[in-house]
Amino acid sequence: MGLSACEETPTAGLAKPSVATSAESMGGMRALIAAAKKEGELRAIALPRDWANYGGLINGFEKKYGIKVTVEDPLGHSEDEIDALRKSGNRPTAPDVIDVGDTFARQAAAENLLAPYQVASYDSLPGNQKDAQARWSNNYGGYISIGCDANRVKPCPETFADLLKPDYKGKVALEGAPPRSATAFASVYAAALANGGSFDDVQPGLDFFAELKRRGNFTPVNSNSATVASGRTPISINWDYINLHYVDALRDKGVNWKVAIPFDGSFAQYYALAINKNAPHPAAARLWQEYLFSPEGQNLRLRAYARPVLMDAMRQDGTLDEAAAERLPTVEGTPQFPTDAQLEKAEETVNQGWAKAVSGRPG
Repeated sequence: MGLSACEETPTAGLAKPSVATSAESMGGMRALIAAAKKEGELRAIALPRDWANYGGLINGFEKKYGIKVTVEDPLGHSEDEIDALRKSGNRPTAPDVIDVGDTFARQAAAENLLAPYQVASYDSLPGNQKDAQARWSNNYGGYISIGCDANRVKPCPETFADLLKPDYKGKVALEGAPPRSATAFASVYAAALANGGSFDDVQPGLDFFAELKRRGNFTPVNSNSATVASGRTPISINWDYINLHYVDALRDKGVNWKVAIPFDGSFAQYYALAINKNAPHPAAARLWQEYLFSPEGQNLRLRAYARPVLMDAMRQDGTLDEAAAERLPTVEGTPQFPTDAQLEKAEETVNQGWAKAVSGRPG
């Protein structure tokens, strides 16, 4: 009896990984790390290695903790991640974690798909970049930009207005389709701001892409590093950190990639991280969150031109990689973000109108 009581004392009152709402609730980081190592695996989805330095982050996590990271459907989009949570249930092949545009994170939270969890730095996150119930937290972000292969396109466009010029026939691509891709959705929002729209009115963005399609400038090919390298998408509207990554990564392949943040449609957004409430590896999922919100994880984002959500806090406490911060492109003004209600309205408008805008078919 005495031995049994002694064995139970250290874990009395502590949460299991599957319901832990913080590392502290499990007994601290050492307990979380031990539980995650015992699981030995993390399952993710839609994380290309060349997206916001996921290659470096996965390598760093695996090396630091000895936990294998498996990524399903690396070129998937935010809606594909949400679909995977809906369909996988309690299966052992379900994703443990997701990385989605915050519009999609709100949707997943509303559908009760996410597990509440506060990382150690939760209190330092800006209030408008986290869920009040800690079901998701934004981790990194950037500005919509226009990338261009200067060897194939002369001159390169710098604004949304430029994209309508006849020189760019069949050359302008998006990263995906707005109803499924947070990047493409943000591109429509940026185009709206460039054409008289607002956070309350995204319709001018749809009208812009309809006109781009009518003039023959829009290509339905989804852009990624392979299509950029091959020249299939010589102009790509994407986040600045993705386009800036192409500058470095494709230089040796002879691609002269130029990047402009359009002044006529400046739009910034963050991407959210969240844990599947049915995560098959709940401790590893929570440790992954801790790693990506740690100074190490945030600086790895920064070295790939993605703006870490904790950038201001890290600058104040001296943990920010200042050399990497200086490489970020200068953007005028302070970014503004749509409210939840504005995002919900915009999402409904885009979902209903995108197919008609680019194909003439009813949405």
